[in-house]
Amino acid sequence: MTPQSELFEGQAPPPLARRMAPRSLDEFVGQELLLGPGKPLRQLIEKDVVTSLILWGPPGCGKSALAGIIASRTKSELVRFNAVTSTVDDIRQAHKEAQGRRAMGKRTILFMDEIHRFNKAQQDALLPDVEEGTFILVGTTTHNPFFAITGALISRSRIFSFNPLPEDGLITLLKRALSDQERGLGGKGIEADEAALKAIARASEGDARTALNTLELASFTTPAKAKKVRITAEAVAEAIQKRHLRYDRDEDEHYNIISAFIKSMRGSDPDAAIYWLARMIAGGEDPRFIARRMMIFASEDVGNADPRALLMAAAAMQAVEQVGLPEAQINLAHVVTYLACAPKSNASYMAIAGAMKDVEKEPLKEVPIHLKDANYPGAKTLGHQKDYKYPHDFPGGVVEQSYMPDPKVYYQPTDRGAEAKLKEYLTQIRKRRAEH
Repeated sequence: MTPQSELFEGQAPPPLARRMAPRSLDEFVGQELLLGPGKPLRQLIEKDVVTSLILWGPPGCGKSALAGIIASRTKSELVRFNAVTSTVDDIRQAHKEAQGRRAMGKRTILFMDEIHRFNKAQQDALLPDVEEGTFILVGTTTHNPFFAITGALISRSRIFSFNPLPEDGLITLLKRALSDQERGLGGKGIEADEAALKAIARASEGDARTALNTLELASFTTPAKAKKVRITAEAVAEAIQKRHLRYDRDEDEHYNIISAFIKSMRGSDPDAAIYWLARMIAGGEDPRFIARRMMIFASEDVGNADPRALLMAAAAMQAVEQVGLPEAQINLAHVVTYLACAPKSNASYMAIAGAMKDVEKEPLKEVPIHLKDANYPGAKTLGHQKDYKYPHDFPGGVVEQSYMPDPKVYYQPTDRGAEAKLKEYLTQIRKRRAEH
């Protein structure tokens, strides 16, 4: 066993997370649905029939580590690129080198980290080599590939979705790092109690890289006693300072959490809605984005069941603009709980959706002549507004006359909340109009 002092002689060792990257499928922790015995991705690797892959998942779930395992297991040459720093010229150079290896019967795996950072033209530059098999592309991304990667590249690759590591998986990795004398902290007199390991795992949000780097930081900052370092939950709290939150305003977690937020309000669960609101605020989401979504929700999902809902949502937006965070979180919570508890109706949303569909697909209806504008010279000579009945001149402010050719019902009020009264009133009007 080679000690670290010899492995990294003359230079600072890499971070613990890099040193503890799995070297084989047996060392890999998590992703059992993909890499467990007999599972699809494991079979591709073990049978050495790997094709171009897109590995999609949150940070620290093992995507990059797997690329190295694939290269060693399949005995292919691994060429590492990062889409942030690589260019089309780099791809051309990789193409030439891969052709040379191919001529000698050796395959090349082009590992492209953060492939979503490549623009469309750069992604298209990969297509000929992927299609011809000059190299096997293994791309990793934290973004939804169906949005961030071109359809042509997706159609030539297999997509595998990775999940955040569970807490027990993170604890397994932390214990391995503490005991490993070749790459980890083993043999250095560093220990951690169970509470400390659980605290690290819980705070790391499924990110193995964060967990291992937190352990290493805690080992540096915990005072030694009798040549031993005992990492406690308190030492972990000091090392972390602020809990890591898996949230990025332009990545999948952003869309997943706002989706959960909206669905919780729609489902009349104020507790869940408040939790997802807190996640967004703690993750640094723009409060104006949250308020805009609440304004849409007020009309789409509450509507006339509670006409005050839109006023409340608009007030939330105004509060966000004038008060700002952190205090505006109270205003947002006020309105979120109101919207979640309000009676629900999507009748207005369904009405405009139906009308828009007819406008886009059906022949356009002519405005009835008695409804046409007559406020310009000569309009009345054309018959505009002839026989128009002014509703306010009739009992109840309602008069039987047609307002569109071939009338069709779009708005169908529910019997929930304030909309129930609208339904009753509108039913009477429609009945009178139908009889006329």
